Amino acid sequence: MPADLTGTFLALDDGRPAVVVGRVYARPVEWVWSMLTAPGWFPARAEFELRPGGTVRFSGDPNQPGSSGLVLAVDEPRHLAFEWGGDEIRLDVTPEADDRTRLTLTNVLADAEAAARNAAGWEVCLTALDAMADGRTPTEPGALWQEAYDGYVQAGFPSGAPVPGLD
Repeated sequence: MPADLTGTFLALDDGRPAVVVGRVYARPVEWVWSMLTAPGWFPARAEFELRPGGTVRFSGDPNQPGSSGLVLAVDEPRHLAFEWGGDEIRLDVTPEADDRTRLTLTNVLADAEAAARNAAGWEVCLTALDAMADGRTPTEPGALWQEAYDGYVQAGFPSGAPVPGLD
């Protein structure tokens, strides 16, 4: 497994399967929040109505049609949760020492077989966010996704869910 994969597959207290990935940024909480709620780090353009019951719209992904989800919770600038494709996505932003910020992304899975696929996708997304934090332009995700997916499968994450654009 490549050393830079940050994901963990686990069962939540209520038994639901989840993938958790994270990063620490040398940026303040407000910067991380503003990047999470702006288009640019998802493979699709994500537009949020930042209120419980609001809509999140996804468009522009070449491997899937546009879609939408439901905003479940917002506690700006610390927490955002939304439903997307049957999964629940939780973004938690926590301040750390020295003006650093921890981002924890929890993907509560509707289907455990999606664990390797989704963990690889979140690695791509967070790598794009890493580039943005460093003032770089995110790179093409294809090869990175495949390497991450292969690494997660090798690490024993459940796999077998269809992969948009490949299946």
